[in-house]
Amino acid sequence: MGNSSGAGWRLVAPLVLALLLGAAPGAGPAPVSSSITTAGSAAPGSARVVDERWIRPGREVDVTIASPALQGRATARLLLPRGWSSGSARRWPVLYLLHGCCERDAHRVWTRNTDVERLAATYGVIVVMPPAGWAGFYSDWAHHGRGGAPRWEDFHLRELRRIVERDYGGGTRRAVAGLSMGGFGALSYAARHPGMFAAAASFSGVVHTLMDVRGPALTSGLVASGGDDPTALWGDPVLDRDVWAAHNPYDLVPRLGSIPLYLSSGDGAPGPLDRGAEAGADLLEATIGAMNRRLLARLRAAGASVTAHLYGPGTHTWRYWRRELHRAFPMLMTAVGARRTTHATPSTLDPQEPRCVSAAVC
Repeated sequence: MGNSSGAGWRLVAPLVLALLLGAAPGAGPAPVSSSITTAGSAAPGSARVVDERWIRPGREVDVTIASPALQGRATARLLLPRGWSSGSARRWPVLYLLHGCCERDAHRVWTRNTDVERLAATYGVIVVMPPAGWAGFYSDWAHHGRGGAPRWEDFHLRELRRIVERDYGGGTRRAVAGLSMGGFGALSYAARHPGMFAAAASFSGVVHTLMDVRGPALTSGLVASGGDDPTALWGDPVLDRDVWAAHNPYDLVPRLGSIPLYLSSGDGAPGPLDRGAEAGADLLEATIGAMNRRLLARLRAAGASVTAHLYGPGTHTWRYWRRELHRAFPMLMTAVGARRTTHATPSTLDPQEPRCVSAAVC
């Protein structure tokens, strides 16, 4: 579900594929570490920045936040535009860029696997890349009615958003995009918070968590792969279907019609950007492709403004997501009013073909 090294997906695959195929899973992978650091947890009250680590002064920074919503600390990476300065009264458009499941170093995956720094530098925009747990599903977990941490939705859309706007010059023109679990998050957030985002994009997104038996199996399997009780997220998919539906992009289509959307996925067959070990059929992307086809049909029936690139052959890999980020970026920037900076060097990446960031991912 987006792990840059592939190690996370290799751990998760046996359990999830067993669930998708209807087999009885074995013991599954061992529990994995969360993105939340509990040492020095936040006291009750407002979230606060407890550490700033500048990667490129004035341009790229990792911000560690003590979060009451998470009852711990979490780190987000921010890309800042040319012309940004600390303490300035200028407000910048903001793009929230969301990661997929099964990431141990979630705030770094977009900069590690794409050229998003170079792409963002051609526009006057702040890019925010937050963590959302191993399989946090961009939600405030129900915990069987008890509530409590993690509350990812609260962390992202209240705590982190306020910090970006108060301390880093973020404005109120926002867009959101994500891959896999993050594609779910982008569409779910946009639908659940009308008016907060001017556009949303999903790349190979888990966009129909209630699709026949596969949607609940995939979602529950990913949560279980992190060592968590799957029903702690939204409850049981049958008994608590209303809670699942309240987060599910497919069920939230009536609330997605007011903003431009970008939707893309493959169908799991080997595609033009696959090679080596990825050349076989990809059951995960096949399932996600079916979700996206159903969502697209419903969006079009509802008259939504959607740009779709359901490109057929293609697997659940970064080569496709890098390409789709480039295809979606102009629409996202137009929606938030981010202007191309005249002194920036536009990316030379052909949106049809990704640039090889490193031998490990190309």
